[in-house]
Amino acid sequence: MSIARVVFAIGAATWASLLPAWTGAGSGRASSEQRAPSEQAGRIPPAATPASDRRLYFPPIDEPWETVDPAEAGWAAERLEAALEVAGKRNSTGVVILHRGRILAERHWTLDSPSRGHVNGNHGRNTAGRAVEDVASVQKSVVAVLVGLAQERGLLTLDDPVTDHAGRWTEATEEQERAVTIRHLMAMTTGLTPALEYDVAPGTKWLYNTPAYHHLLRIVAAAAGLDPNEVTREWLTGRLAMRDSSWEPRPWANSAIATGFATTVRDLARFGLLILAGGTWDGETVIEDTAYLAEMLRPSQPLNPSYGLLWWANGQASSMSWAIPPVTTAGTLIPAAPADLVAAQGARDRKLYVVPSLDLVVSRLGDNGSRDGSSFNDAFWKRLMEAAPAR
Repeated sequence: MSIARVVFAIGAATWASLLPAWTGAGSGRASSEQRAPSEQAGRIPPAATPASDRRLYFPPIDEPWETVDPAEAGWAAERLEAALEVAGKRNSTGVVILHRGRILAERHWTLDSPSRGHVNGNHGRNTAGRAVEDVASVQKSVVAVLVGLAQERGLLTLDDPVTDHAGRWTEATEEQERAVTIRHLMAMTTGLTPALEYDVAPGTKWLYNTPAYHHLLRIVAAAAGLDPNEVTREWLTGRLAMRDSSWEPRPWANSAIATGFATTVRDLARFGLLILAGGTWDGETVIEDTAYLAEMLRPSQPLNPSYGLLWWANGQASSMSWAIPPVTTAGTLIPAAPADLVAAQGARDRKLYVVPSLDLVVSRLGDNGSRDGSSFNDAFWKRLMEAAPAR
């Protein structure tokens, strides 16, 4: 019999303590379903009211991950099933939904006709037969935590010029290049083009610049004197028992973005649970700097208030897309979702959502799930909130 590992809920309570700082400075249908065992910019999103009996559970390393019955957790089982059906019909290969750490729902599918992009990012299956996939830009949120851990250890600061750690790395002049800080890389305000040429002064323009971002993992690894997998395993994934997660080469990509983070939907959920728990794991502190954690998850600049430090924040007045040039949309990032949702998002709708007010973590892998003018975010969250407990 597995021994439940629980702590008094840090999720809502810790987030409630952090949130006062939360102010703005395809193709292929899924088939072969497999069931697992059972507002305005800068406004503070509402935090859940802590309950005396609320606890977070942390899955053990070598024992089964505990589940919770939807009805016992206050969720409508049939409507929850409808949300999973939406995910399956929209090219998901796996979805895990955690409530206070326990598995509320989990489904896995096989794609009939995956896109070339999905095939490129497929890293086979783990020993349990579950898909291991390159999560695209979801990796940015993993790197955000690694940067914070490097800062905790005194290896760098967010306001260091990138040049101090990377040497000459752009096509800009030395003076222009030195003005770009680690914070600018994380907030997507470098002022550089994707070719790393000078465009505007740092901090004056928001552009989702993935080639610029890709210097961060190398900076962290070099500062630690370890390779990317060693530092990630020692500081983060090893501590969370994310055994199926690693940095892998992308032979199909250009050299500027040639490293991907491969993981499973369960490992990704573990990472989300760390964020829900305020940087702790099973009674141990993983992220000591809770001020950094709060900064990472809140708007990092006023240009795109829905973007933190390599994380996306719901509940803001507008959002800008990762397209080049970006498209600005009025209103919150995911209108159907709670305002306190934060997300790691990647191409082909790889997702990790954390919602403190619902004590919820949701991870999703697969292929492009947006279609007919309807995004995966909107379609899935509309159905999921229909299943949620009344608030």
